[in-house]
Amino acid sequence: MSEYSYNNYNQNPYNMGNQNMGSGYNNIHTPAPEQPPKKRKSSGKAARTAKKIGAITLSAVLFGGVAAGTFQGVNYLTGYTAVQAEAATSQSSSAESTTENTTVVQTTSTSASDEMSVADIAEAVMPSIVSITNRSVQEVQNYFSMFGYYGGQPLEEETESVGSGFIIGQNDTELLIVTNNHVVEGADSLTVSFVDNESYEANLKGTDSGNDLAVIAVPLENISSDTMSQIKVATLGDSDSLRVGEQVVAIGNALGYGQSVTTGIVSATNRTLTTADENGSNSTTATYIQTDAAINPGNSGGALVNMQGEVIGINSAKLASTEVEGMGYAIPISRVSDIINTLMNETTLTIVDKADRGSIGITVTTVPESVTEVYGIPTGVYVSDVPAGSNAEAAGLRRGDVITALDGRSVTDVSQLQTLLQYYSAGQTVTLTVQSIENNAYTEKTITTTLVASTDSSEASTEG
Repeated sequence: MSEYSYNNYNQNPYNMGNQNMGSGYNNIHTPAPEQPPKKRKSSGKAARTAKKIGAITLSAVLFGGVAAGTFQGVNYLTGYTAVQAEAATSQSSSAESTTENTTVVQTTSTSASDEMSVADIAEAVMPSIVSITNRSVQEVQNYFSMFGYYGGQPLEEETESVGSGFIIGQNDTELLIVTNNHVVEGADSLTVSFVDNESYEANLKGTDSGNDLAVIAVPLENISSDTMSQIKVATLGDSDSLRVGEQVVAIGNALGYGQSVTTGIVSATNRTLTTADENGSNSTTATYIQTDAAINPGNSGGALVNMQGEVIGINSAKLASTEVEGMGYAIPISRVSDIINTLMNETTLTIVDKADRGSIGITVTTVPESVTEVYGIPTGVYVSDVPAGSNAEAAGLRRGDVITALDGRSVTDVSQLQTLLQYYSAGQTVTLTVQSIENNAYTEKTITTTLVASTDSSEASTEG
């Protein structure tokens, strides 16, 4: 026993102390065998607390489940899903959305997102645009005839002018095209060329010289199926909603070279301008759209289009000035839509051969605007002479009367009266709207008369 203790001492002088304390600190050096933990007795208060916590947790789970189910049910009934919501969100934040998704968030109102490029507009609108060729025979003063040679008679010369128009509608038998009145005025024949470069003869439907508007018609039976498949009716917009600075596109037959496209902005809206007819006898004041898009000769009657491809104006090169640049004008479509609708429903006029044309059988002259202002004579065609025994005299027409309309179509000068009469043959009955002096004042009345064979002296224009 002592040897055992001695040896331990020699090897480790500190072991003796450890041995003596071994019984007290044995758990430090050698782990004690594991024993199952002793169960504690739960008190009644703790049990009740645990039950409450469990009940609250269960209630929360049940409530959450019911709420989620209700929410999903409502969404299902209203047609809205989380996938659609995610798609709509991704659409508003991504510029590379698909066409199908764009349809989901698309609105019906016009906005910047609805705007097309100029190239897209040209492609979409060009099938609605036409070129119009006006051919007529006019009398020109020959140099030698001024001195009495060759019988002193003026020579006849065929002239040709070009303009534009766009397809405004269609009825059972005709394709209807709107243009400027000055494009078709005085025409002996009208030819319309469509986007496929095919040309067809057109007839006059109705005119309004005061607003420089005209509607012409091409018989549907004359148009090939191939052409019909490539053309379409123009879409009209709202010119009243235009804003200054808004981009626009002008399309037309500039200089007769064929359809061309120019672009610019709306420089002004409701620009008031006064225009006069060719002989300067009458003037008209109206409002126009001003644009810096180039509108050249040949563009008259063409379309001014917004960036949604809608026609908001009818171009008029007649109003352009060679003294300035960047000032073109167009007739606002909203201002004249009712007038166009009226012209579309008038009776189509077909030009009659010269040998068969009718005449009122009177001598007339244009009432200049200056005379109207000073003497109060109505604007129209002044009757200078009514031959005795003529149909006009029998109908009640008198010298001093002023003709203002023929069959409801406005007449402001001799040229317009002559243009309208070329659509009537001798023997036809027409109705004249006349301003006649009664009790020292002009009173409107209507006169019905039968046309006679045309002569060179009939409807002669004299200086006023």
